[in-house]
Amino acid sequence: MGRDARRAFGLVCIMMLAPLSGCFGEGDNNGPVGENDVTVTPETLIGGIFQGLTISADRDLSAFVPYLMMNPDSGFVQNSTVVDLKAGESILLTVLAPPRTDTAVVLLGDYGREDWPIRNLNESWKTWWERGGYNDKSSQGITRVIGDNGTLDTVQASSSNGGAVTPVLLSVMRPEAPGFSEAEGSRHSTGMVDGRTVFNYINVISDETPDPTDLADGAVGYLDRWAGQGNAAYEDAAQYLIQTMENFGLEVITQRFVYDSLMTGSQNPEAYNICGYRWGEVDRDKWMVFGAHFDIAPPINGGMLDPHIFGRTYGTRVGAYDNTAGTSMVLTVAEAMADHSTRNTMVFCLWSGEEGGKRGSDFWTDYWVKEDNPNVEVTNYVNLDMAGVNWPGGGGAPCGDGHGGGEGNCDPEPQVDPDGYPKDEEVWPMRVYIGPSLDHDVMNQPGMVGLAMWIGSDAIGVEEQMSPLLGEGYDAETWKVDDWMAKDRPEIIVYEDTTARSDHATFQDNLGTVTMGFGGLVDGYWCYHQTCDTVDEMIDWMDTTGKDYGEEQSGTSNLVDALDTITWWATYSFFHLDEDPIRNAYLDE
Repeated sequence: MGRDARRAFGLVCIMMLAPLSGCFGEGDNNGPVGENDVTVTPETLIGGIFQGLTISADRDLSAFVPYLMMNPDSGFVQNSTVVDLKAGESILLTVLAPPRTDTAVVLLGDYGREDWPIRNLNESWKTWWERGGYNDKSSQGITRVIGDNGTLDTVQASSSNGGAVTPVLLSVMRPEAPGFSEAEGSRHSTGMVDGRTVFNYINVISDETPDPTDLADGAVGYLDRWAGQGNAAYEDAAQYLIQTMENFGLEVITQRFVYDSLMTGSQNPEAYNICGYRWGEVDRDKWMVFGAHFDIAPPINGGMLDPHIFGRTYGTRVGAYDNTAGTSMVLTVAEAMADHSTRNTMVFCLWSGEEGGKRGSDFWTDYWVKEDNPNVEVTNYVNLDMAGVNWPGGGGAPCGDGHGGGEGNCDPEPQVDPDGYPKDEEVWPMRVYIGPSLDHDVMNQPGMVGLAMWIGSDAIGVEEQMSPLLGEGYDAETWKVDDWMAKDRPEIIVYEDTTARSDHATFQDNLGTVTMGFGGLVDGYWCYHQTCDTVDEMIDWMDTTGKDYGEEQSGTSNLVDALDTITWWATYSFFHLDEDPIRNAYLDE
């Protein structure tokens, strides 16, 4: 064959191979995008930390990544993105892998795709995948929003989901910190925040080891935190909190205030409000507040007597459950969030005088915000009060060994209380309470309820335990228990509360702020406002070994799990609400 003939034959071969070049070159852009058209690394994410996620395309495609991530241009955390990739291109994203689930997804579609399906509020991405949600044309949807100045695109709700997508599944693994056994809470001991760190703070503050050199409370920890009357123990604890927050890099601003005694009319100093500020980089005058009261129930009418022996009185030296637990969560989240740039100002507050009528938060909202900082908008408030004695513990209160006090020396009130908080001899629900709400039978703040459900069902991994409560069709006095029973006694309840017994009430009443709060067992906990409100008592109540309820776990393991659940829920809420605050639905009318 001559040179010209060979050249002609070569040209013919090139022309014939051109349609197949996608198989050997930059990819075939015909047909639906498949999971083999992309490489996502790593295949296993580390739960609870920000990490690199690389998406490499073998053909033109778009990818929807439905997780919190760091925007490399702004430095802020955003919820989700959609990226377009040409064949041969790749992108590195810094993603927060969900801390309490084992599966993550990346969704694939045609290049330039705008609308995408999303999971339901009450299901995880894993459940969505298992039911074939990627082929469900009727499911909810989002659409992309072009990022500012070329930054990552964001997303918003859409009436269209764009049809079928191709999911790529990734595994999520959360390692255990060395030095802790499973019985000591190792399952929830790592990540940006973790329950074991919260538990450590509780132990430090609640340490009852005698210290004769400490003239304030005579203990290694910070006991006797009774607000008012210049209490040296409270002053000592306040200095500990101030130093701790300053060590995080927060700017600490305190207020010492006075109030008129209802008994004598005299002025009575009432210690501190202690708030650490991480100033916003876009709007310093929009404040997202995370708070818990640090004072504990003071002794009244023989309050230092052991209720196991003498019956219930009032007051405690330790207050591990009410409210060292909430205080420790504030410290844990503050420490983690101090390292993150935020659009709006993050404020971490420890209130004084809650036990005497929410005086600390009332002063802060009425005077510090409304009078001294009138340009400030408190966008949202997250409250922590009495967290830990709840799911995954349960199965009845501990009996014997100095516990209980009712008939048979066991739980004195195991029965259902129709007009109380939902609970019985087995289930002690974790509570996620939202407000303000005027009506027990109407959802008044659907945005915040939806956010709580969205976070809980996937990142927190409690879709099977969680259910919203609503009083439609029930009496105003008993609706919580009625709906709880009708929904087969869920272990985690999300609801709007028409009554507020803690510091979130002052934000609702004084500022009209939408609030989210977390807590555990209230009425029915034998050591509520009693001398037995200690860490050991919480551990005993949370122990499920040898019981017919829950998994076989030690009290410490379950307690760390509960603290981890709430701390992560609050952390995710912070990130979401910094990007998209939820305003009071009443004020929008």
